Amino acid sequence: MGLKERLHTDMQKAAKERDSLALSALRMAVAAIRNREIEAVTRKEIPRDGSLPEDAIRKVLSTMVKQRRESAGMFLKGNRPELAAKEEGEAAVLLRYLPEALSAEEIESLVREAIAESGAVGPADMGRVMKVLMPKVAGRAEGKAVNETVRRLLAG
Repeated sequence: MGLKERLHTDMQKAAKERDSLALSALRMAVAAIRNREIEAVTRKEIPRDGSLPEDAIRKVLSTMVKQRRESAGMFLKGNRPELAAKEEGEAAVLLRYLPEALSAEEIESLVREAIAESGAVGPADMGRVMKVLMPKVAGRAEGKAVNETVRRLLAG
C-alpha cells in the first residue's frame, strides 16, 4: 500500500473512531496532495490520470509539518497555548508518515561526505556541496539545519 492510500485509509479510520485531531490533519494532508497533483498535471509534470510519486508526497507532508510547527510557535508567542497544542498534535499525526529524521551527527557525517565528494574547500563552494547533499537528506532533515552544518564545516 502506497503512502497516499495509507493516508486515505487512516483518514477513514480516524473518522470512524471520531478522532477529530487526526481526521483534521489527514484531511488537510489529502487535500494538499490533491492540490499538488492538480498543479503537477497543469504543468505537465505527470500525466492526467497519474498520481504524485512517493517522494513528492513526502515533500508535501514535510512542508505541512514545518508549517504546523511555525504556527505553534506563533500561537505560543501570542499566548494561545491551546491552539499551539492543536498545531503540535497535527504535526505529530503527519510525522507518522515521514521517514525518521536524521540526527545532528548523521547530518554532519553526510555533510563531510558531500564536501569530500564535491571537492569543496571553502565557503564559496557551498552551492556545490548542497547540490550533492540535498538529495541524500531530502525529507529527513530540515534545510536550515543542513545549511548551518555545511556553513560551519566549510568555514573551518
